[in-house]
Amino acid sequence: MLFQVRPWRLVTALPWVLAVLVAGFFVTRLVGFLHIFGVLQPHSGIRITQGEIELAHNRGRDPSDRPVVPRITHQIFHAWKHPGNDTLPGHWAHARESCRLHNPDWEHKIWYTDNSREFLRDNYPWFLPTYDGYKFPIQRIDVLRYFLLRHYGGIYLDLDNGCAASLDPLTYYPAFTTDGGRGALSNNIMGGQSGHPYFHLLTENLAAWDWNWLLPYVIISYCSGQWYVTAMWERYHRLLQLTPGSAGGSVAGLESLGRGWRPLHHVLMDMRDGADPWVYFTQVRGGTWSNWDSDIFPWIGDHLPELAGAAALASGLVAWFCLWCVRRRRTRDRGKGYLPLAVEEHALASRR
Repeated sequence: MLFQVRPWRLVTALPWVLAVLVAGFFVTRLVGFLHIFGVLQPHSGIRITQGEIELAHNRGRDPSDRPVVPRITHQIFHAWKHPGNDTLPGHWAHARESCRLHNPDWEHKIWYTDNSREFLRDNYPWFLPTYDGYKFPIQRIDVLRYFLLRHYGGIYLDLDNGCAASLDPLTYYPAFTTDGGRGALSNNIMGGQSGHPYFHLLTENLAAWDWNWLLPYVIISYCSGQWYVTAMWERYHRLLQLTPGSAGGSVAGLESLGRGWRPLHHVLMDMRDGADPWVYFTQVRGGTWSNWDSDIFPWIGDHLPELAGAAALASGLVAWFCLWCVRRRRTRDRGKGYLPLAVEEHALASRR
């Protein structure tokens, strides 16, 4: 049966339709955001402690198990506060020296402002506009490590991390990052073989993720830092196509990189009391990129389940209020609607 609907009713309904679409967009973004912090489910891949790595190495490995990570360490020092001064602060120099002492047969690279840009210019010139355009200098340090690992392989360490033992046992893990056990994964220490699909995902998606999220901590973490690393980590495992009974699989969209890829390891580096002990790394004073909101988001990370529950409750209340408004409007307008055309024609005929 046909009904007459006046245009103004469509105009009235349009904001509600838009509200539903916007709410749907933000809900999907929220779900993706919660995945980064491991709220809805644990992080993908294999969680492993440093003690478990040591134990596996000391037990002896299968003769077919070969190290795949080059014996190279990478560290980055961009002196944006004192341009031109490439002298490391004493506590960082001491931490760096500890890696030399425990790994005397490794190559130890350090990247300064000039040779960092030269490396990108010579090998990844397509990325320079994004690299030069980053708002915060720490973002250039973040992204450079991904390109270095993609190109050379090896192990990257922040300058406020040192070595407590030989890093040789870590060379058997094709790609890994660290896990502070408090939400998102970390990018302070990462390693792997050159050309690994994970490093391709990290480097190829940076430009698309370079958004202005207004808050400095969010921009740094979500566009280039540890939140971004975690998002790409989860994407890698979603794209990983494993065949039952096979030694590994391919990564969708990156089939040209071959097969044999497996789930990745995130190495636990929890600093809280009672956590698993550290075997391979040490920690000294850092704090090179603190901003006014840097203390807010770690607190949010520590209370994320409670805040997520509060957000869900608030969303439910808003949805309930919107439905209440719609029902109230319908109740008020009851009897003022439009009759079917056939009824209206019959009423007009009876008046004649």
